[in-house]
Amino acid sequence: MSEQYDVVVIGGGPAGYVAAIRAAQGGLKTLCVDRFKTKDDEYALGGTCLNVGCIPSKALLDSSKHYEQMTQHYDVHGISFKDAAIHVGTMIGRKDKIVKQLTGGIKQLFKANKVSYIAGSGKLLKDRQVEISNEEGQQTVSGKHIILASGSVPVSIPNVEVDNKYILDNTGGLNIEEVPKKLGVIGAGVIGLEMGSVWRRVGSDVTIFEAMDTFLGACDQGIAKVAAREFKKQGLDIHLSTFVKSAEVKNNQVEVVYEKDGEKHTETFDKLLVAVGRKAETEGLLSDDCGVELTERGQIDVNDNCQTSVENVWAVGDVVRGPMLAHKGSEEGSAVVERILGEHGHIDFNTIPWVIYTEPELAWVGKTEEQLKEAGIPYKIGTFPFAANGRALAMNEPTGMVKLLAHEESDELLGAHIFGAGASELISECVVTMEFRGCAEDLARIVHAHPTLSEAVFEAAMSVDKRAVHKAN
Repeated sequence: MSEQYDVVVIGGGPAGYVAAIRAAQGGLKTLCVDRFKTKDDEYALGGTCLNVGCIPSKALLDSSKHYEQMTQHYDVHGISFKDAAIHVGTMIGRKDKIVKQLTGGIKQLFKANKVSYIAGSGKLLKDRQVEISNEEGQQTVSGKHIILASGSVPVSIPNVEVDNKYILDNTGGLNIEEVPKKLGVIGAGVIGLEMGSVWRRVGSDVTIFEAMDTFLGACDQGIAKVAAREFKKQGLDIHLSTFVKSAEVKNNQVEVVYEKDGEKHTETFDKLLVAVGRKAETEGLLSDDCGVELTERGQIDVNDNCQTSVENVWAVGDVVRGPMLAHKGSEEGSAVVERILGEHGHIDFNTIPWVIYTEPELAWVGKTEEQLKEAGIPYKIGTFPFAANGRALAMNEPTGMVKLLAHEESDELLGAHIFGAGASELISECVVTMEFRGCAEDLARIVHAHPTLSEAVFEAAMSVDKRAVHKAN
């Protein structure tokens, strides 16, 4: 007879491991099954985010930022360096050390919270049975509740075969051994911009091909235009409405054929990064008779409470609808466990923040101006440039702006969009305001410490009613 658990979680990424810990904290007998393997062919918790996504990319972004500051920006502070250089192996090694520390930390959290963990592939069978396969063989367990949190995998494109030597996915992009003279990137989304920025800062000539005709279509276009100008100024060569038709490795280089304005062009790169998005990972996850249904997009079909078509089988994170964001997955995992425990699990998808960790950072929450126009919602705008913020000037980071959107009649904050230093942190007070159905005036009446970057949010809130002090209204 198979061992029984209260909760079996398939997937150990931000959605899965958080759900497992929360379930165990609630007194439920919990098992987490995860099959992720590192480049060294070792099992590791944390999923894409901790191993080959959010965390390692931020480590490389931080290292490359320090190098660029040394070589291009510290002179304004009166600081000079002689023969500054970056050792890529050390940069990659630091990244690996951080990843190992955090993934090992999850194992310790499992142990502390009494979460059982089995490394291997989990497949949902009928009657909430889970078949677990690894090098030691197979076993079957059962759960009163099953939480599917298998995450996502990179999307591939025709005629571009990833080998992670010359043609790279996000994993390969994190492990380049030396600075490529020329780096091509397919996709001007989060991964493309962040990884393109890393290697540009340390010396690569970076070209980004984007099929869409608008830059960062999910972002407020007023902010996106400001960001596009800055990235171009930095040296990222971004081509919109450009379609990569093929990529082939020839003589230790990648020959890329692309189409723009109806004409075909050929360009050669040392490395090519494929960053065209991700899709739900369901391969080997579901047996034919388990009863769980998929959507037309290949995601697990769930209702607003993350329930699948099978009783007591839930799905969270990248494998279901909604933005593929680690924090969204974690919150869904927590909410599902709260529902299992008979509590009120709640997520407001309108207040999930987005962040792109370029330099400066991009962060936003809520509606864009374009969405408000399309919906016919009356609104008013408040903006404030970081160039007029004392702390930003003192930091030598005056680029960017804050843009707030509030309802024209009620003044409720409907959207917040930030391009500038520390945007990933600044967006949080806007999220809190929106969660409490707060108004732009509420933000404007909060005393912000001086001098801080957060004063830019305060001044933008004041600007909504044309009361900003440090800019012309």
